[in-house]
Amino acid sequence: MVEGQANLRLTDLPPGAQGTIVRVKIGKLVNSRLVSLGFTPGVQVQMMRNYGYGPLIVIVRGTQVALGRGEASKIEVQK
Repeated sequence: MVEGQANLRLTDLPPGAQGTIVRVKIGKLVNSRLVSLGFTPGVQVQMMRNYGYGPLIVIVRGTQVALGRGEASKIEVQK
C-alpha cells in the first residue's frame, strides 16, 4: 500500500477504473466463494459496470464477474 493513499470500497470504483484488492472483510462462507472466484489480496480488478445501484460487473483474473453491492462493499481496493 502506498503511504497516505486511502483504500476504497470496490463499489466506489467508477467504470473503467482499475484497482488492486487490499482486503476482503466478509464472513467465512462468502469469503470462500470470493476467493474461489479470484478475489484475493494483490489481484488487479477492473470495473466494467457500476451504475450506483444494483449489481456491478468487474473483471478479475481475466473473467467478468457480477457481484452484489453488499459483497462488493466489503472488498477494499487501492487505485
